[in-house]
Amino acid sequence: VQLQASGGGLVQAGDSLRLSCAASGRTFSSGAMGWFRQAPGKEREFVSAINHSGGGGGTTHYSDSVKGRFTISRDSAKTTMYLQMNSLKPEDTAIYYCATRRSPNRLVLSAIRSISSYDYWGQGTLVTVSS
Repeated sequence: VQLQASGGGLVQAGDSLRLSCAASGRTFSSGAMGWFRQAPGKEREFVSAINHSGGGGGTTHYSDSVKGRFTISRDSAKTTMYLQMNSLKPEDTAIYYCATRRSPNRLVLSAIRSISSYDYWGQGTLVTVSS
């Protein structure tokens, strides 16, 4: 599967952006899909994920730093994932990566935030928030 992230850009603090991640070759894993980010000079970190459960539902998860401001979602066809980012802050500046798993199995809670849990990665889209 190939993932293509888009939607990044230069915005001011307090603005909003919506990132998209399109999957080609197959749909997103039924197990889990997520967003990570990497700021200059820092390690890649977890932002948000959807961990699917049986019957098409799922649970959403967020890092403490974005909870209440960011919303993750996906389309019903499981070909596109989104990250709605509101009330952006300068500290949100980073390259944002989307990711998904090969396995259709739901992740255990402790693994949702782990980079190693995800097998396929997009190329990243740069978000720059000016103060």
